[in-house]
Amino acid sequence: MAIDEGTLTKGQLRKLTALRRSVGDKLGEEVFLKWLAQQAATAAPKADPVARKIEEALAGFANDRSFNLGVYGYSIRRARGKGATGFVATKNTKRA
Repeated sequence: MAIDEGTLTKGQLRKLTALRRSVGDKLGEEVFLKWLAQQAATAAPKADPVARKIEEALAGFANDRSFNLGVYGYSIRRARGKGATGFVATKNTKRA
């Protein structure tokens, strides 16, 4: 089976040529197609549950024109120190 090399990424092309060189053209292509099918089946990224909760918490501000996150946004992290609870949000600024 012929493989359309124009649709492959640079890393996939490297893998294909390495397999062709090590085990031969025909067997290398067979192995590559099996590897590519396996990669496509496991490529679905998992959704980040924390990011989803932050999106849900901020969903109420989606149409609020006075709520502005700015150009560089904000960083959210847990509060640190003795007796500190909750979260701290700091505004990101452009570094010179």
